[in-house]
Amino acid sequence: MLVGTWNLENLMLPRSGDGAPRTEAEYEAKVEALASVITALDPNLLGVQEVRQEETLADLAKAVGGQWHIELSRHADHRGIRVGFLSRTPLRTRRDTHAFADKLRPVQGDDGTEPDAHDKETSRGFLAVETDTDDGVLQVAVAHLKSKLLSYPGAGGKSRFQPHDEAERARFGAYALYRRAAEATTLRALADFLLEGAGTERDVIVLGDMNDVVNAATTQILLGPPGSELDRPQAFHKSDLGDPFRLWDIAPRIPERRRFSRVSFGRPELIDHILLSHRLARRIAEAGTGLPEQQDDALVLPSVDQDPIKRVGTPGSDHAPVWVRV
Repeated sequence: MLVGTWNLENLMLPRSGDGAPRTEAEYEAKVEALASVITALDPNLLGVQEVRQEETLADLAKAVGGQWHIELSRHADHRGIRVGFLSRTPLRTRRDTHAFADKLRPVQGDDGTEPDAHDKETSRGFLAVETDTDDGVLQVAVAHLKSKLLSYPGAGGKSRFQPHDEAERARFGAYALYRRAAEATTLRALADFLLEGAGTERDVIVLGDMNDVVNAATTQILLGPPGSELDRPQAFHKSDLGDPFRLWDIAPRIPERRRFSRVSFGRPELIDHILLSHRLARRIAEAGTGLPEQQDDALVLPSVDQDPIKRVGTPGSDHAPVWVRV
């Protein structure tokens, strides 16, 4: 089967919020562009990010064709976007949460002196589901961690994308990092809930837009016990006590020239990740970004900068799907 993750970039009904298409024609063009990629990708299950209304995901599934099962998190961010799933098989929700992991205190999110409710919650909900496969139960969690792209409070409640000075830029960079680290810790706790220390017998996948690269500290939090990774064959093929708890990032199995899912300021970055339990990691057939039949070709993506408003009304997504076949 093929499992993927894709940030759909503001899949919203027209004129329904920041980043939404401005016209029906723009909305229809976006859905059509996304559907053409999903049709070619042909996943059994796809974790998605940046979906606002359930209606939009239903429109997308209809455009792809065939029977799809849809699940969306109940917990949206301040723009109303959520994570969810498209699946060829029925889904059962295991957990849908936006509460930080136990023992994590509120994070500082801005220049205010007192934490508010937002400082005690993840930016968007984390959704975990399970589905039946020919080889047993598959459990999958999808997430969208805090972005590295910074915004600053502006007049009238609107955000600015340029700081007043470099001290403000540095502070808000730190606030974003605090939140992403807390969210990564929370996602790792959700992974522990699904694994239950039995990753050598259970099929568990954690995927989504982690908003940082493979070796970033926040991404590394998700892996669990250190030692065995896919780009260290000798360590990977030698079992150890960490196997039941560890997750393996599929990144080393993606062809090197395709090992990115977004381009930021002209720099390719792999910020969308799929992590597998031990039982699945040993059965990887292939992995990639974009479409499977194009792995020998160059991956072309638009380059984004600090102002996401520039892409409003643009069809498709600024991310490439990341996928693995097991």
